[in-house]
Amino acid sequence: QLVESGGGLVQAGDSLRLTCTASGRSFDNYGMGWFRQVPGKEREFVAAISWDPGNTLYADSVKGRSAISRDNAKNVIYLQLNSLRPEDTAVYYCAGSHHFTFVKQMYEWWGQGTTVTVSS
Repeated sequence: QLVESGGGLVQAGDSLRLTCTASGRSFDNYGMGWFRQVPGKEREFVAAISWDPGNTLYADSVKGRSAISRDNAKNVIYLQLNSLRPEDTAVYYCAGSHHFTFVKQMYEWWGQGTTVTVSS
C-alpha cells in the first residue's frame, strides 16, 4: 500500500512537501515516482527516483523547483515542491516500479493520491 500525504491549499509561490509511505510489500528495489492528474486530463509524470537514490528524473514543468528524495530505511519518498503555480493544482500520486522510468505504464503500485490546490 502507498499512502500519500502533505497536500493542501496554498498560495502561488508557496512550497509543499508531499510524503508517500509504503507498507505491505517490500520497498526494496522499487524505483519510485510521482505523477499528477487534473480532472479530464491524463495522469502525467512529475518526478522519479531510483532505488539507489542517486538517480532522479523530472518533468520539464517542475524541473528546477522540485526535488524528489527517499528514505529506504523508513519506506518513505518525498516530493518537495517550491514556487508553486496555479497550474500545479492536481491530485498527486506516488507509484512504484521495478524500473527507473518516467513511463506511467511501467508503474504497477499506486497510491490513492493527495490533492494540491494552488490559488493565484
